[in-house]
This record gives sequence, structure tokens and C-alpha cells, in this order.
Amino acid sequence: MEEMSKKTKEAAAYLKETIDIEPGIGMILGSGLGDLAEEIEGAVKVDYEDIPHFPVSTVEGHAGRLVTGTLQGQKVIAMQGRFHYYEGYSMQEVTFPVRVMKALGAQSLIVTNACGAMNPLFRPGDLMVIEDHINQTGTNPLLGPNDDSLGPRFPDMSQAYDSGWKQTAVKAAERLGFSLQKGVYTGISGPSFMTAAELIMLRRLGGDVVGMSTVPEVITANHAGLKVLGISCITDMAVGEEIEGVSHEEVMETASRTKPRFISLVKEILVLQSST
Repeated sequence: MEEMSKKTKEAAAYLKETIDIEPGIGMILGSGLGDLAEEIEGAVKVDYEDIPHFPVSTVEGHAGRLVTGTLQGQKVIAMQGRFHYYEGYSMQEVTFPVRVMKALGAQSLIVTNACGAMNPLFRPGDLMVIEDHINQTGTNPLLGPNDDSLGPRFPDMSQAYDSGWKQTAVKAAERLGFSLQKGVYTGISGPSFMTAAELIMLRRLGGDVVGMSTVPEVITANHAGLKVLGISCITDMAVGEEIEGVSHEEVMETASRTKPRFISLVKEILVLQSST
């Protein structure tokens, strides 16, 4: 963890020489949802490969840039594409950008993803506010010695997703004329999609949707003291008894169709947040 602190400071120092704002809100934009970063005003874009110690995105639909600027009156820093454990990175590498955003001044984190719905009442194209999650990745980004300067040895995860942010998201959707689904996100390691039996098991454990990201980032954000809002874009049905198979291309296509509503939702959330 001491090495993590050193790398975080070096990455943050590099970015402070490039950007001219202190972002209060960090955003992680998932598969097919990165176009929200194009809405940022006065944007400064930095490729991941130019930032000290940053991994590089290897998955289609992840542009691989940090974008800072102003969105709906809020100073933000957005990851236009994320990293995944299944890409071969360690959990500490996957979550490194969260540490850097905190070091740059972020107090909150909006994390988004594309996911499959295990809840048969959901539909592709729905947006879901994450109420809680189940970690089924088989590991944890906080394993190893703890650096108290980054966060406590045993961080509380009983309120992993901030209640105030969740209420704001629901209100924003209502103002836009649609309802948000609410549910539990189940995080797996991937990269293979789940078998029918595994999906049935995860649903019985209490999961509503399943995906290959988000959970490590949220654990790290809570460790760092960030308030978290999670939004899932449901791209396919993953009901074990009815599963017909899915491809990454189908996931990207549905995420692309849902993108305008997703962008409108996040922008409205920021409008409401700026008025509180």
C-alpha cells in the first residue's frame, strides 16, 4: 500500500500540471457510455498511456482517456473507459484511478456499467440505480498491508452507495419522465459470461444484475472516503432458466441505444446536486 500511495501522488502531480481545476466529482463511464465525456465543457483530455502508472484500456468501447472540465456547473473528472480484472490487471491496478481522482480533490464518485439482468422484471435498455452489491469476483482490492493515509484497515461497506445520491438519481429520472429500476449488482471476474446454473445461483443469492466491473472500484472508493452513486445500463437478459446467449457486440449495441437517456439522466443528476 505504501507503493500505491507513492504512485498515486506521482500520477496526481502529473495531472495537476495539465489540468486547471480541482474536480469535486469523479465519473467512471462503462462500456458504450463514454460519450458523456464529450459533453464536458472546457475539457482537457489526457490519454491513459501518458499518465504515470496508469494501465491502458484493452476492451472495445473504452476510449482510454481522462477528461476534466465542467458539466452542468459541476467540476468533474471522467474516466472515458475503465480497466477490468479480466484484462490481466491486478485489483490494485484496476482501482488505481479511483485513488488518483481522490488525490485530485474528488469527494464523490459516479460509477456506471453495462450489465445483464437476472431479474425477470427488468428489460434491456432499462437504467438501474445500484442499491447494493455482491462481490463474487473472488478477491478484494484491499488485500495486503494497509496504508492508513489512503483509508482504514477495515472500511465499513454497510452503506456502500450513498443514500443522498440515490435519492437524487430517482428524482432526476422522475423529472425526465421515466422510472429507474433499483437493485443489487453482482460483480464477477469474467471474461466468460455466466452459465445458466451460475445465473440462477446468483439470483438466489440476491442479485438483480450481473457484470464484470464496478465492485472493486466501489470498495476502493469507500476505503478512500468517497460518496458513491452507481448506475447500471441493462443491455441483455441473463435469466438462467431462459438464457439464449449474448455477445459483447450485442451489449455494445444496446448500450449505444440507451446512451441518450443515460446522458440526460447523469446531467440532470448533476443539476439537482448543484442546487443542494
